[in-house]
Amino acid sequence: VQLQASGGGLVQAGGSLRLSCVASGRTFTSIGMGWFRQAPGKEREPVAAITWSGGTTYYADSVKGRFTISGDNSKNTVYLQMNSLKPEDTAVYYCAARSNTRTRDDYWGQGTLVTVSS
Repeated sequence: VQLQASGGGLVQAGGSLRLSCVASGRTFTSIGMGWFRQAPGKEREPVAAITWSGGTTYYADSVKGRFTISGDNSKNTVYLQMNSLKPEDTAVYYCAARSNTRTRDDYWGQGTLVTVSS
């Protein structure tokens, strides 16, 4: 299973970016996908997640009202629309997927860098 994230870049504070991530694998299906981020010198933290059954979403308090997660279960694709970006949103963003198997394995993408300038 491979996860490919894209959409990162350099943006000014107040700007927007849209991250995309697609999970590929011949028979891979997931129960949900999400985004994490890791800023320099800090631990990786969850940002947003979505479960396909019922469309339940989760957001970290720091991004509520600014970020929106969405996706397409049939395409194993997840998006993160990031608006009103702040310098503190600067981080490497990783997508993740949890497999729809008994073991519920987690898979990670390679990360995409988001830099927000002040």
